[in-house]
Order: sequence, then structure tokens, then C-alpha cells
Amino acid sequence: MAKHSLFAASKKNLARAVLGATVVSTVLGVNAVAHAEALPHPAAHAAPVLADRSEDVRVKSEKDKITVTAQQVLALAKSQIGTSENSAGGGTPYQRWYSRSQRAAETIARDGGTRADYLNAAWCAMFVSWVGDKAGARSQIGWDAYTVAHAKWFKNNGRFGDVARPGSVVFFSWSGSDRIRDINHVGFVEKDNGDGTITTIEGNTGRGRVEERVRPKSQVVGYGYPDYAA
Repeated sequence: MAKHSLFAASKKNLARAVLGATVVSTVLGVNAVAHAEALPHPAAHAAPVLADRSEDVRVKSEKDKITVTAQQVLALAKSQIGTSENSAGGGTPYQRWYSRSQRAAETIARDGGTRADYLNAAWCAMFVSWVGDKAGARSQIGWDAYTVAHAKWFKNNGRFGDVARPGSVVFFSWSGSDRIRDINHVGFVEKDNGDGTITTIEGNTGRGRVEERVRPKSQVVGYGYPDYAA
């Protein structure tokens, strides 16, 4: 199952956690086994996140260059189904890629920690970010390792709503909350099934794998809408 999407900003201040129980447990020297699907989101402990205006500028400047479709993004996401983490909760290409990225430096400056912390951290948002980057749609999908910050990025850019669309980025709260601060998990919408559920492609789910899932809409906080090519 997906581990909780929080990241320990520092050893002295676990209340600023933003990447996951995995990193928190590493800081404490404990082997965490709880995953996001089993844990509520400690919203009271989430670090405040400010709008990433530099990324907003990139969105505006690169918007007209995007030629990637939702179908292309979903095809890439589906090609990753079956990719699995190791026994330490790491070892995925998404964690390795993010830890080396420019964005990691930016989120470390925002949240604390080190690049190495990402290597065994909860990776659902890193998976979504990796797909966006490799598909050539990073400026539309965004990139972050913290689900709450990723959702706020969509909202700050006026691209967040409550309608499931193929290729949209779906944000979940296992408690059924509709508040962004309570988000636990993220993935891609493959389709709306028309029966109160959606089919999704998610990383760090099930037993720490990329999987196709069917989820009830009652667990959805909202959807981020990449500005895909028609």
C-alpha cells in the first residue's frame, strides 16, 4: 500500500514533515511499515506551503509549446505498471530521478532535508512528476514530492476542480475530507466509470507498486487539470 506522503524537514522538527512516514521513521531509526492507505494525514503537522511563482512563470512561458496529449501521458503512466519499490521503500526510478532533479533542490530549500532523503521516501507524487517530465509535459503537470504542495500548485494556477477527466491528476484523502491540507495520495485519472468510481494509475500503491486501481469518488479531494494538447 502507498506510504504516507510526508517529508521530515529536519530531525529537530518532525512537525514540519512533508514527504512521508518512511523518512520520519528513518530519522527516528525505526523501520516504518505503515502506508498512506492505512494512515490519516496529520494535517496539523504539515509545513505551510507558499505558491511557487517561479513555476507559474514557466507555465505561462511554456504553455503554447505543449503538444502532449492526455492519451500520451496515460500511455507512459500505464507502461510503468508493475514497477515496485524495494524492501526499504526505495529503489524506484522515480525517487532516483527526483533526488537528482533541480526541483529537489527547490523543495529542500522549502522543506529541509537532503537529496538522499528522497531515495526511500513516499513516491506517489514523484511518480506523477516523473511521468510529466518524461512525457514532455512538466510545465503542465508540475513536479513536487509533496502531494499537498502539488495540489496547491494546480489551484494557484487556476487548474483545480471536481470533475474527473482522463489524464487529470487526482488527489485523495482517505478520510473523505475535501480539504487540500488533508491530501494523502495522488495519481492519474484514466477514466470516470460513471458509477461513482474512477479508474486510476498510481505509484506507491498496493504493495508499493505502480498499479491500475478503481477508487470511489468519495475519497477524492479534487483534480488538477494539465493543459494538454487537444
